[in-house]
Amino acid sequence: MNRGLLLPSWTLWALGAGFVLFVALCVLAVRKNHGMKRSFFASPYTVWMVVFTLIPCVLIGYYALTDAQGAFTLDNFANFWDSNHTVNRMYKDMGPEMSVLIQRGTVNIDILIYSTWMALLCTVICLFMGYPAAYFMTDRQMKQGSTIVVLFIIPMWMNFLLRTVAWMTLLEDQGLINQILRALGFSGAHLMYNNGAVLLGMVYNFLPFMVFPIYTSLNKMDRKLLEAAQDLGANPVRTFSRVTFPLSLPGVISGITMVFMPSVTTFFIPRILGGGNTMMFGDLIENKFLTENNWGVGSALSLVMMVLILLSLSVLRKADPEGEGGGLV
Repeated sequence: MNRGLLLPSWTLWALGAGFVLFVALCVLAVRKNHGMKRSFFASPYTVWMVVFTLIPCVLIGYYALTDAQGAFTLDNFANFWDSNHTVNRMYKDMGPEMSVLIQRGTVNIDILIYSTWMALLCTVICLFMGYPAAYFMTDRQMKQGSTIVVLFIIPMWMNFLLRTVAWMTLLEDQGLINQILRALGFSGAHLMYNNGAVLLGMVYNFLPFMVFPIYTSLNKMDRKLLEAAQDLGANPVRTFSRVTFPLSLPGVISGITMVFMPSVTTFFIPRILGGGNTMMFGDLIENKFLTENNWGVGSALSLVMMVLILLSLSVLRKADPEGEGGGLV
């Protein structure tokens, strides 16, 4: 299915109708309120979200549910479940004697499972590393807390791609780490082009997205609650488990969300640090769109990933639906 960048004809009509509707609503709102309310100034953001978020999602759904001729089909999702679906259908059409060659391909499912597992590992590692860092950064007795905040921010000033490429100079066979190991009398280690290198790159790039939400949540916490717990006889461990951690839960959930979503869809990190030996779901989607030019299957894969992310977000929100902490007490 080769579609290129051709958009369905109704797209331009939808954009035009949406623009006209938006202008009409703005005029009605101004006349009804006898002027512009403060909420009116959120309109540019609304237009931005509609044009660059809602409409692309609609187009992805359109391509996922249609074939090259624009007819409704579910073959794109069948190709997700069975990566050999197109070939198997050809064998089936050739007759019963070719049915022995029919075999379900599990490449797409395997890559999805691998991507989810790597994203979960990255999220757990970031949580176990990020929470103590955020906790000590908010400790008022620790005078270097603000300095640590700056140290977390500085790497984010550098381009994401450059930060990832920089790890190659450290991990490659002739890199700095192996040179130090050889200078100390050890044999060199193969640190590049494996799952460990990919996971390291993911943790390094996404760790600040775990630290800062937790830091913000802990920093806004009322310290009088900790003093009240201590006055009631709670030791430091019980104070943390019953007061500090539950109140920081909104930051934890935000951090998990901000780390898991980009981790499960990343494609540049495994390409650079994995050297093509590892493929994640983001790489698979990019390959369908840009290499195979198969917009139907690529869109179907994108929708599957979108549904999984929405499900994971709904599960996370169950722990703290109001965003006020205390959901695990």
